Formats: sequence, structure tokens, C-alpha cells
Amino acid sequence: MSERSESASYGRQQAAVSHEVRSILASAEALAVKREWDAAIAAYEKALALTPDDPYTLVQLSYMHSLRGNYRRAEGFALAAARTGTTDAKILAELLRRLRTFNRAPELLACIERAGPPDRMSIPLLIAAGAQLSYLNLPERAIEYLDEARRADPDYPTTLLARTQVLTYLGRFDEAEQDVDRAIRRAPEIAQGYWLRAGLRRQTPERNHVDAIRRELARSGRSTEDIALLSFALHKELDDLQRYDEAWHALMQGCRAKRSRLNYDPRIAKHLFDVLPTFEGSGTVHDDRGPTPIFIVGMHRSGTTLLEQMLAGHPQVAALGELYDFTSAMRYTTDRHCKGVIDATLVERARGVDLSIAGERYIDGVRWRLGEAPFFTDKLPSNFLNIGFIAHALPQAKILRMVRDPVETCFSNLRELFSDANPYSYDLRELADYYRWYAGLMKHWHARFAGRILDVEYAQLLTDPESQLRRVTEFCGLSFDPAMLELGSRRRGVVTASAVQVRDGIQLRDRPKWTPYERWLSPIALMARTIGSMKGRNA
Repeated sequence: MSERSESASYGRQQAAVSHEVRSILASAEALAVKREWDAAIAAYEKALALTPDDPYTLVQLSYMHSLRGNYRRAEGFALAAARTGTTDAKILAELLRRLRTFNRAPELLACIERAGPPDRMSIPLLIAAGAQLSYLNLPERAIEYLDEARRADPDYPTTLLARTQVLTYLGRFDEAEQDVDRAIRRAPEIAQGYWLRAGLRRQTPERNHVDAIRRELARSGRSTEDIALLSFALHKELDDLQRYDEAWHALMQGCRAKRSRLNYDPRIAKHLFDVLPTFEGSGTVHDDRGPTPIFIVGMHRSGTTLLEQMLAGHPQVAALGELYDFTSAMRYTTDRHCKGVIDATLVERARGVDLSIAGERYIDGVRWRLGEAPFFTDKLPSNFLNIGFIAHALPQAKILRMVRDPVETCFSNLRELFSDANPYSYDLRELADYYRWYAGLMKHWHARFAGRILDVEYAQLLTDPESQLRRVTEFCGLSFDPAMLELGSRRRGVVTASAVQVRDGIQLRDRPKWTPYERWLSPIALMARTIGSMKGRNA
């Protein structure tokens, strides 16, 4: 056979393979839509056998194994996709999300670097890179990519809104407001813009957007997500204007819209709280002379960001923000991929594993962030669920639990529009129940791990910060440093819902934010009284 004939034959074979692969992939995608995970995995694996190391197929297999609950295999396929060296922008955008799911930051950063300098990247990939860097608590790096996306197209609303969010984290509020105003002028139908803008400053009678938000709420065809965003924006602005009846109506409208989108079953949550106290840890305790993690836990909106900002002033502490690395370490150790921080199945699997593996994996996973700091903070509030695991996996860890008035905490949760986290926070009774379960679990952890957890009162941190920080530093094995009190000197990005408030430093109020809404908060107030009376009986 001639060389030309061999080439033609090879081309026909490749075309046949390509056609077969496309057919298999279409079948796999159809099976995935029907949630037939095992069948979909088998189809994707068949396609991969025909085209080994195809990054698209590897990414899809990672997704399928995550949905199947197989954490290690899902992570393995994501890492395999990263090793292919793909520079395809669409595949990279998906791959970055996958790597962030597993907190594989070095690999994620390498993929972004490989995509080229920012001025050679497409706008969608620049936005994707900015989002993932932000999720990794790297807003200073994220803004570089979003700046380039804005330079390439100064009027693209998606870029402007993404940049607004990151500028907010960085405390650059004037620039953020300029970008979001520009986005709204260009695309007034995008609800997210109104929500972002409402939170940037306190609204006044002379300068607010109440009428504009109401016009957008009246726009036909609004989705429930749009209604949630616009209603929460309207609540914030009306609250600033002290128009409390209207503000409450807007908040309830937003909560109903958001709750309708969430698959939250209180019975499943209650079961988790019932199972956690039954956990008995196992594992070999290692003499780890490495860095000491300081976990700052509690309900969301309980003051964890303020405490971390204070600790960030200590020269021996690296403040790392909200990390999901311990969650990832537990998922890997138990080979369980679940929604939320943990679930009851993960707790059951944890009974038979060596939790020191999770501790070592956690420390190894954060080393790239630390530099020479001997201590670091991890302020993911929901790590209160992981305290039993942390105590066994990381015997050197310090655990600080923020304590704030239950009504203040719950009301602050109620009026915060989270992403898909904290699904219990959009219904008064569900929120009150969750807080009660949380309080019971924390009582158990204190009894079980006496001396391992220090409660820090938010109110006392506001009124007497130095004495509270002296308690905290002594507990953690640190010397007190006056620089911790100098919040105005902080320049680090704050990637939390408190990004705006924490820039104002310590704020003492004449009355709690919830008092104008007291007549509507009876389920939360009743829960708080119940918890208070139980404390009194146990004193």
C-alpha cells in the first residue's frame, strides 16, 4: 500500500472513531440527564477507551463520580484532566471549577498560568479564572484577570458585575459602585446588579434606588432567583431608610422566593445533628511540629470575620479566610462526596477510618498559603459540624467558637442572601430549629472535648476587645500584640458576606438591628428564651 493510501485509510479510521465517540458521548449525556449515574459513567469510560486522555471526557467522568458520591475517583479524573495540559478555553472553565471543588489549588493555579497571560485569554475564561481565584480567597489575584476582561470590553455586564463583587472584597467600594452602575445602565434586566449595589453603602432619602428596584420587580418574566435578588436588595435599601414595614414585606418576599429554589429537608438536617454526637473517633496521634490551625467556628453571621480580622494583625498568624480544605480532607478520607459540609453517611464512614490521614491531608493542602507563619486561621463557620473530626485529626488545633445573641444571629442570617449554602435561613421556624440544634451540638462538643474549645462573646469583643483578645491569644499559645486592635490598618481581602461591614471596624449600636422587626420574630425569640432558660437550669 502506498503512503498516500495508508494516510487515507488512517483518516477514515479516525473519522469512524470520532463519529463513534460523539455517539457514545451523546448517549452518556442523555443518561446523566436522567440521573442514571452508573450507566453514564460506563458510557463515558467507553468513550475514554477510544480517546485516552481526552480532557472533556475526563472532566465529565469527574462530575459523574461526584454525583455518584465517589470522592476519590472524582478527584482523580479532575487531576487527570489537568495533567493533559489542555488549553481549550471551554474545557478549562469547567476544569477550574472541578479543581476548586477538591481544593486542588496548586493544580488550579497551574491551569490558569498555562492558559496564557491575561491579555491572551478570552473574556469568559478571564471571568472564570477570576471567580475561582476569588473562591480560593485570592481576590488580589482575581482582580488582575477581571481588570483585563474589563479592558477588553469595558461595557460587558458580566465582567462588570464580577469585578464589582471582587472590588467589594478588596474594600474598593467607590470603584465597585462605578462598575455596578455601569452594568445596570447597560443591562437593567440583570437582577444581581441591584443586589450588589444595595450592599455597597448606606442608602439615604436623597440617594437610593428603591423605585428602580420596584420597577424591576414588576418586570414580566422574572424568575424566582431574580425575585430573591431584587427583594433582598429592596429590603436592604428600605431598612437603611427606616421604612421597616415595607422592608419586612420585601424580606419575606425574597425569603419565599429563595426557599422555593432550595431542596432543604429539616428532617435530614435534624438526623445529622442526632448522629454527630454518637461519633467516636479513631486514629493515631502524630507529634506534628508543623503549623497550628486556629479554627473560628459558629453560626454564620456570629462575628467570625471580625475575630479573624483582629487575629490577622498578629505577626505569627496567617489569616486564610473561609477554607473548605478540612471538608475536602474528610471527604477524601471517607471517600464520600456529599452536598453541604458533611452528611450522615460521611459520619458513619468516618467511624472506621484513621482520621490522622485527614489531618495530614488538611495541613499538606494549606501549606502553599502559609509562608513562614507558625499559626493560621480557618474561619469557615460551619466547621462547628466538624469539631469531632478536627479534635481527633488535628490534636494541635485550636478551636474558637463565636457566640452572639441568638436573635441577633438568626435575624442577621435571615436577611443575608447566601448562594446555596445555609438553606435553613429563609424560614423563621426552620431557622429557629437549626439554631436550637446547633446550640445543643455545641453543648455536647464542650462536654466531650473539655478545654479544646474557647467561646468568644461577640458583644464583649465589641466592648472590650483587648481583654477578649488576651483570652484568645493565651488559649492559642500566642503572645498578645497591640497590632490586633488596629483594624484600620488591614488591607487584606475579605471574601465573606461581611466584606463591607468589617471595613467599618468595631461598631457599637444603641439597639440591635432586629428591634424594629421584633413583632415578626416570635419563633426566633421563643427559641432564644428556651435556650436561655435551659442555660439557667444548667448553671
